[in-house]
Amino acid sequence: MDDDRRSKPRLTVSLDASWDRDHPARVTNLSEGGCYLDTVGEVMRGEIVGFRVLLPDGDFLYVEGEVRHYTAGVGFGVQFVDLNNEQQANLKRLIGIAAESLPGSESIIADLVEE
Repeated sequence: MDDDRRSKPRLTVSLDASWDRDHPARVTNLSEGGCYLDTVGEVMRGEIVGFRVLLPDGDFLYVEGEVRHYTAGVGFGVQFVDLNNEQQANLKRLIGIAAESLPGSESIIADLVEE
């Protein structure tokens, strides 16, 4: 996701995730509009990728996103697509929890990233 297109505040987080066919990943950047996944799997820009993010209560949030940029061996950024009301509510709840977390607490580490 290009910096000039970002319209939502971004949080630096550390969240366990997995994407298509159980590729392990870590969400390291999160907003209501998208996220960045650290992972070694290969994707193509424009591809729609489904992934699950582990929530603090042990449940998973499933979302889909369009790959906006990709760095081989490092990861990729996605812009969320077609979120339903439940997914939007869970995402907002997760962002709220992350924003209130102190570094080192639980599995969420969050600091507001200035644009």
